[in-house]
Amino acid sequence: MRKNHEVPSGTVHSLWLDSRSLKDNLLGDPARRRIDVYVPAGHDGRDLPLLVDLVGYTAGGPAHTNWKNYGENVPERLDRLIGTGAMPPVVVAFPDCFTRLGGNQYVDSAAMGPWETFLIEEMLPLVEERFGCGGAGRRGVFGKSSGGYGAMVHALRHGGSVWSAAASHSGDVGFEYLYHLGEFAGALRHLAGHDMSIETFLRKFEAGPKAKDKDWHTLMVLAQAASFDPDPSQFYGVRLPVDLRTCEIIEERWANWLRWDPLRMVDRPEYQENLRKLKTFYIDCGDIDQYNMVYGSRIMRRKLEAAGIAHVYEEFHDDHSSVDYRMDISLPLLAKALA
Repeated sequence: MRKNHEVPSGTVHSLWLDSRSLKDNLLGDPARRRIDVYVPAGHDGRDLPLLVDLVGYTAGGPAHTNWKNYGENVPERLDRLIGTGAMPPVVVAFPDCFTRLGGNQYVDSAAMGPWETFLIEEMLPLVEERFGCGGAGRRGVFGKSSGGYGAMVHALRHGGSVWSAAASHSGDVGFEYLYHLGEFAGALRHLAGHDMSIETFLRKFEAGPKAKDKDWHTLMVLAQAASFDPDPSQFYGVRLPVDLRTCEIIEERWANWLRWDPLRMVDRPEYQENLRKLKTFYIDCGDIDQYNMVYGSRIMRRKLEAAGIAHVYEEFHDDHSSVDYRMDISLPLLAKALA
């Protein structure tokens, strides 16, 4: 629902990509993917910067271009911000990266699929060739929750070479606080009603007819397991990093998770150098985030400051849910940095 009916409307184009990298993935997910692309009013996309929206868990990119009740979808937000002069014009891509396990962390995985490769080697060239936008020094990535995690990890791994700006809203950071102390025990309690079998739970979930909140939380933990510590010999490549009876950490598996924690990644000199190449790096988090992400975010801020890495960090009084309004801050920041 548009807040400002006076500003002109941009155009959303839908592209389809038959991905080579996603073909024959372990989950059996489709390799044909939709990519919605927003082009602002009065432009054909040529010579504009490109932003890529990585959506949160349980969503795919086109969810952000759909009609939204009592609020703007992202194209309507962009129309308002661009039309009122709050930000310069940009092209924004919304790739569909939804998976059978309910979402994505936007990294390459033997179970989930090579999503990092898909985004960088297939999605970006398609959008940039089609619209003449982006290119070296003019690409930014942003997202919330799992999408914020993806934006942060892509900045760490590809800052300067692929991405020149990044924004993470309530991104997954500080895995001990988020998963170890928060989610693993709950997942085991729920699996107890499914014979402690990941396969039994997943088959029942897919059979329907209705998923409960506890189902979604357990599925989220399994999706992270398939992202950070995949085991192709297991059903859907999923294994947990804890003893299924005692919830004790299995150190070897947990170490694989921690290698993907931005709090650990930021300690690596090569990743710090990548962050220094960014034109802007934005992080925010609600101060009462129910997934404990604010604690990891605060530690990330401290580490960035200690390393002398330029960034913008903000906390706001809210939790993890329904915080799209924070894009009013991040999108102009990204666009101005890349303009």
